[in-house]
Amino acid sequence: MSDQDISKQDMVVMRNGSAEAIKGPAEYFTGTVRLDRNFSPPEPGRAGFAIVNFEPGARSNWHTHPLGQILVVTQGVGWTQCEGGPKTEIRAGDAVWCNCGRRHWHGATDTTYMQHLAITEALDGSVVEWMEPVTDEVYLAGPVKKD
Repeated sequence: MSDQDISKQDMVVMRNGSAEAIKGPAEYFTGTVRLDRNFSPPEPGRAGFAIVNFEPGARSNWHTHPLGQILVVTQGVGWTQCEGGPKTEIRAGDAVWCNCGRRHWHGATDTTYMQHLAITEALDGSVVEWMEPVTDEVYLAGPVKKD
């Protein structure tokens, strides 16, 4: 359905299983990552979402969001880290706010799967600035902060 078709609707229901899952692009992720859904509304809306699945050992590259990002962990256990801060464990039911412009990464732990809902807003058409991969050294470094 095109943006123009969506903007004419009172409400759009995206049925589970109606969108084809896509592999997370290797230029943005390390390991096996699957995007089950990805949706951005037509203007004037600017908040979109993606459901992202990380296999053990998989993670995003370093990146920033011009208006921040909200993650809601829906399954499994993962790690997230802002540059210069501790690596933090995140679990199903946790919500995470990634502040505007802060370099960070997130993904599964080295032994467990993790799924999250990522919610972002676009600023001048941009929701993310992708950067370099997170090295194994950074990814596997400890300790892990558990709140």
